[in-house]
Amino acid sequence: MKTLPYLSLILLLCLSCKKDQTVSKHIAQEMTPVVFDGIDPAIMPGDDFFNHVNKNWFEEAVIAEDQVGVGAYRFLNIPQQELLKNILVEVSQEEHPKGSIEQKVGDFYASGMDTVRINQLGYKPILPILERIDAITDVPTLTDFVASQIKSGDYSMFAPYISPDQKNSLLNILHVSQTGLGLPDRDYYFGQDPSVLKIQEAYKTYLASLFEMVGDENAKANADVVYNIEKQLADSHKTRIERRVIKENYNKMAVSELQLKHANIDWNAILNTLGAKVDSIDVAQPAYYNALNNMLSSVSLDQWKLYLKANSIKSHDNILSQPFQDVSFKYSKELSGQSEQQPREKLMVRRVDNQMGFALGQLYVKQYFNEDAKKRALDLVENFQKVLEKRIDALDWMSDSTKVKAKDKLYAIKKKIGYPDMWRTYDVSINRDQFFENVVALRENDYQYKLNQLNKEPNRDEWYTTPSTVTAYYNPSANEIVFPAGILQAPYFDLYADDAVNYGGIGMVIGHEFTHAFDDQGAQYDKNGNVTDWWTEEDYTKFQAKTQQIIEQYSAFTVLDSVHLKGALTVGENTADNGGIAIAYDAFKLTKQGQDTTKIGGYTPNQRFFLSVATIWRVKMRDEFLRNYVATDPHSPPIWRVNGPLMNFTPFYEAFNIQPGGINYKTEEERIKIW
Repeated sequence: MKTLPYLSLILLLCLSCKKDQTVSKHIAQEMTPVVFDGIDPAIMPGDDFFNHVNKNWFEEAVIAEDQVGVGAYRFLNIPQQELLKNILVEVSQEEHPKGSIEQKVGDFYASGMDTVRINQLGYKPILPILERIDAITDVPTLTDFVASQIKSGDYSMFAPYISPDQKNSLLNILHVSQTGLGLPDRDYYFGQDPSVLKIQEAYKTYLASLFEMVGDENAKANADVVYNIEKQLADSHKTRIERRVIKENYNKMAVSELQLKHANIDWNAILNTLGAKVDSIDVAQPAYYNALNNMLSSVSLDQWKLYLKANSIKSHDNILSQPFQDVSFKYSKELSGQSEQQPREKLMVRRVDNQMGFALGQLYVKQYFNEDAKKRALDLVENFQKVLEKRIDALDWMSDSTKVKAKDKLYAIKKKIGYPDMWRTYDVSINRDQFFENVVALRENDYQYKLNQLNKEPNRDEWYTTPSTVTAYYNPSANEIVFPAGILQAPYFDLYADDAVNYGGIGMVIGHEFTHAFDDQGAQYDKNGNVTDWWTEEDYTKFQAKTQQIIEQYSAFTVLDSVHLKGALTVGENTADNGGIAIAYDAFKLTKQGQDTTKIGGYTPNQRFFLSVATIWRVKMRDEFLRNYVATDPHSPPIWRVNGPLMNFTPFYEAFNIQPGGINYKTEEERIKIW
């Protein structure tokens, strides 16, 4: 799913109940304080706090055959999707006025559940696309095909998107980024580790299977051609770590200059097909488009046509008949370790949420969201701003002049809680018996929705995640933090839980998102969302030295015995985790419970705060998924989202009386503190 660059996404638990169940549930929680189970007293807090809190749970947790993990974090969108399924099943079984939200989401869901019709069609829905590829006669008709397919969500060798200009956040401009690959990352094409080689072969087999299923007699040879083209493209890609340097991934160029530089691409023709009226483009990674321009002449037209066929089938395989979905899943198993395909209803819930999430979100909010949670969350967020202001004032490494600008940015942050003030609409006709056509129509609608924002001031009311999603994010170009309805529920946010639980749960999330405004990427944006040097040179040098400490510390951490974390890739999230816990703890200490010592369930308030922090990262993943996660995700694995920041945080040591000698013990001088 396409998202704006540099958005921080963290996914947490959401256990929900319908509004008619809320009162009794809250009464029960008011009478029975939250109990922390699964704790292993044999593991000392100073040795491994994550497993001290979660080991017994971990040993007993079973990952469902159709899942790649279980527990908190992103996997706890699973129960949330059950709520969405309840809504979809209900509305799909009733008659609704044509064009209403209920009709559109209900009929879209029903069309995708009609597997008999979908399987009867086989690959007929994409035959017109394949025939258009066969009709390509030269490079201009090839690039015209590529551009026209983008409008229906079929991206191949070009990746345009619309978002604010990094130097003028009040104007949406056209950007293009590197693309063109089928494997998760450019490094997968060059890795020699046995696990990576296995994934390479699985991907080649997948490509060959796709060719076979559309009647190609040279499937294996054609798959090799496609793979080799992708590998050439991958060689021009920047790494994920290199893409973290914002300024080096901003290259605004005149279309006339690009037209002269890339004779084979013909930017004017592509922009005309896209309907994008611009005189300049931000080419995020120029090396990719330089390589593509050369390859359009060095690679034969017939080979490019094979590449486009493979890409077009991949872009549609999960909305075609079951055999296409089977071969896609077989390949994905090598990346994720998932044993079984998910039932059709689960897949359709995700598809409706992905393509009509703000329509479905309205129904979700109406049925499941407690408005009191929105008010309480806003109070917390505003209190956290005040706490972070005090922490900024207390910094010994930042000058007064930079502190003023940092606090200006802090108080300029826009807060979005629960759901949008203005709901996005979907101007598209949905038909109950046309699943493939519905998917394509929604993709076209999404393209046009985004195109309509080009050359205009950004819509500051827009959200980039749906209200039902259990997530939170900071958007640097808008200087905003967003907490959807999905995350504002028990046990991570509960109006009736003690403060220690809430501040260690949703509080850590709030602190995390605030810190993103000042992580290695967020710190490059000013209060208006523009990439500028608002620091003094000396202060920024000190800041970079501190983030380098984070990089080095986390690069030493491992999972699966010997797989090292990529400290330079995860530095932003790690900085936010360290800052988030510190901010949340300071805010907790301002509460009545935070200033008390009364134990609940045998634990002091301070201990309960840290137990809550560890519990929200209670996760068990399949090894294959974890390996790919470490290679591609900017977040550290859950164990190090707990142990990493806590080994740097003195109040944690004090809460559990941790003494020198513990495995994760750091001296006061070794503990890293940025914000």
